[in-house]
Amino acid sequence: MVVQAVPVCSSTVVVAIDVGKTEFAFSVTDASRALLLKPRTGCPMTGSSLTRVVADIVDVLRVGAMVKVGIEAAGHYHRPLLHAAWPDGWEVLELNPAHVTEQRRVLGKRTIKTDVIDLQAMTELLLAGRGQPVRDRSLALGELTAWSAHRTGRVAIRTATKNQLLGQLDRTFPGLTLALPDVLATKVGRLVATEFPDPARLTALGSTRFIRFGATRGLQIRKPVADRIVQAAREALPAADAAVARAVLAADLALLSDLDAQVDQATDQLARILPSTPFASLMSVPGWAAVRAGNYGGALGDPTRFDNHRQVYRTAGLNPIQYESAGKRHDSVISREGSVELRRALIDLGMGLWLNDPAAKAYGAQLRARGKKGGVIACAMANRANRIAYALVRDQNTYDPARWLKED
Repeated sequence: MVVQAVPVCSSTVVVAIDVGKTEFAFSVTDASRALLLKPRTGCPMTGSSLTRVVADIVDVLRVGAMVKVGIEAAGHYHRPLLHAAWPDGWEVLELNPAHVTEQRRVLGKRTIKTDVIDLQAMTELLLAGRGQPVRDRSLALGELTAWSAHRTGRVAIRTATKNQLLGQLDRTFPGLTLALPDVLATKVGRLVATEFPDPARLTALGSTRFIRFGATRGLQIRKPVADRIVQAAREALPAADAAVARAVLAADLALLSDLDAQVDQATDQLARILPSTPFASLMSVPGWAAVRAGNYGGALGDPTRFDNHRQVYRTAGLNPIQYESAGKRHDSVISREGSVELRRALIDLGMGLWLNDPAAKAYGAQLRARGKKGGVIACAMANRANRIAYALVRDQNTYDPARWLKED
């Protein structure tokens, strides 16, 4: 159930709070837009400071005042204030920074960004009834978001490390990628990168002993593969600074091993947490396992914030830019305004459907036959995945392929 903000009335008093890294600014305004407390900046982000601020606000309140506290989202910096010990009866709302920026433009101050002007924009939004009510966040959802973000970050670092590692391999063992197109995706490739960055050692070892070397480490190497790798070692022309590259390569391999372990740990944590969240039913969909479902849940957060799947799609910035005038309408590219994490999660869910669900495969083939490009098909699959995911989370049902045979 979506929670709506309490309507603004004549007794409403709004407290706008602009949060920084270690400080915050605030102002207090009534429904007639009269300042009850002038904007105050530089308030330390501490418990004692917040207590003094609350006391000052209480001193200027009239009897029967209905207080709305609006806090602009600022990454993780604003979170301590969201769940601070505000007085009973005060409504705490979270404001979208994009809405605050747009409101500054409405006020004619788009290029002037100060704490005071931000407070003015936030005050106008609160008096207009904007803002998302803050609810007690379940521990499971918080864990899901944290582990999803942790895994995503480690995967990005791992990708960069692999790219650097391959660059070092090209200097120490040029030509290896001709024998093994994807070195780091295979066990034998990892073995060569770790144990034989110097092709001269592998040349001296030969194919037969290389196969035995792998067997002692629990790896079965086929003779054609071994011959191909040893031949590449014989013909390799290492760079002059190959010795330095081998030292850097060893450090990168140690880092890569640690990153692999951290990614695996985060994946295990997502699999552990998901069953206790509203997103458990997503794993009943073909191609949606712990990682895809966990990334979607971590990016979406509390699903009760959304009235329908269209809101989720817009929040992800996947809706097309639309221009309509004089009865003519033109839809352009996707807006890309919104949550990058949610957009990536939905596209990934769509890819999972496209690769594993028969109905989605057929739909993708239809789009391809109509001449649609890959990016367009990916967005169409994300749209389909968004509707399926929203319905499953809302109804807490498992996936029924028969319900989604026809594309709406």
